[in-house]
Amino acid sequence: MPLEPAVVAHTVQLEPATQEDLRSDWTRLCDALAAQGVQGPVTAPPSVMAALPGVLRRHNWQASVVLRCRAAGCEAVRVGAPGDRPLGFAVDMGTTKLAGYLVDLQSGKTLGMRGRMNPQIAYGEDVMARIGYAMQSQSHLETLQRAIVGALNEMIAELCAGAGVGPGHVVDMVAVGNTAMHHLFVGLPVEQLGTAPYVAAVAQALDIRAADLGLEIAPGGYVYILPNIAGFVGADHVSMLLASNIPSMDGVVVGLDIGTNTEVTLNANGRLLACSTASGPAFEGAHIRDGMRASEGAIERLRIVDGKVQYQTIEHAPPVGLCGSGILDAVAQLRLAGIVSVTGAMAGNDRTVIDDVHGTAFLVAPARITGHGADILVSRSDVQEIQLAKGAMRAGVKILLEEAGLTEADIDTFIIAGAFGSYIDVESAVAIGMFPPLPRDALPAGGQLVGDGRAAMPGLPV
Repeated sequence: MPLEPAVVAHTVQLEPATQEDLRSDWTRLCDALAAQGVQGPVTAPPSVMAALPGVLRRHNWQASVVLRCRAAGCEAVRVGAPGDRPLGFAVDMGTTKLAGYLVDLQSGKTLGMRGRMNPQIAYGEDVMARIGYAMQSQSHLETLQRAIVGALNEMIAELCAGAGVGPGHVVDMVAVGNTAMHHLFVGLPVEQLGTAPYVAAVAQALDIRAADLGLEIAPGGYVYILPNIAGFVGADHVSMLLASNIPSMDGVVVGLDIGTNTEVTLNANGRLLACSTASGPAFEGAHIRDGMRASEGAIERLRIVDGKVQYQTIEHAPPVGLCGSGILDAVAQLRLAGIVSVTGAMAGNDRTVIDDVHGTAFLVAPARITGHGADILVSRSDVQEIQLAKGAMRAGVKILLEEAGLTEADIDTFIIAGAFGSYIDVESAVAIGMFPPLPRDALPAGGQLVGDGRAAMPGLPV
């Protein structure tokens, strides 16, 4: 894609003020920009104008000015030292997790990325719980808004520190999320999202000055928020469609954006249909007995070979739990081995135990080899959580196909997106019925397709 940032940095050299030339600093700047071909008036908030005198006098009347130009003119979002790099921050605000990226807007290079749990989870694990919390009072809505903004400010500060600059170097920002996350981030009411017919307060794209939301980036910086599609199909899915180019593809294409809320789009020979499914947080480690996020020590791949468990952990560290791809592999392997039945019941064998809280469970790794000295188990209740999640996704696909008068056999291409979707084993997903049993060439996953060689994976045979 061509690099076309919404903001551009201009380095200017101004004539010093003298007794004979008493033009203001801002007038000198505007004149210098006009000489460089910048069209129209250049405006700025007072916080940006306030930085100019000091910068000019510290740097021999040179400055770097970052402009955001539109048809009506240009707005300065930052004034800094000559040579300063304009940076951008992009974030996907998931219901459970946040994923942020720091980008050099001159080169297009990604300087760093950061993920963390969404702090709003303390007020509700899913969208409906947070909507219910926000509906209780205006102060609750404000609490949720402050929580997400505070987390984003921390992510920006951490990424900028890693790049050796301050957060003020971030001059532009793009944010996406599902419709509820979008509303809670902006501070819009969400009551109408919690009752039928589940209508968004605002659907169109938004350009908001970042400072108005409490974001600590360049004083004149903006945050651009992509449009929503419907009450439960939001800006995050719009960005997925743009990135994957699904709307322009030929034939019958299904795209899944997997998360706590999984959005599904069907391109039925040019007709676009979308829905949202309540898949829950199981694939992000929540509601799973030994579930965890994808961090060091998480089992991310698992196979049962000749009755023995083989697994691979992140950073090849001693196992401490199972992340989303690991729990998916585990349930699929238990199903293929006949330990889990078609209904999800778990049969007894030499590796199953009785867990006092979760019922029958399968021993993945005994305490003697784990990183925390406790058994790692997959329980019957874990299997049920996966059943609920995969059932929701599969139902979403089938409903859209039925609406279009098609069947799963008509699908030409199946695209899997989202952070989880980039790492899952497609064959495991097919094995448990999360994805339809399509030909391998119809499954170009958002990440890597799984090869047969992964059955013999590095790790400790148990």
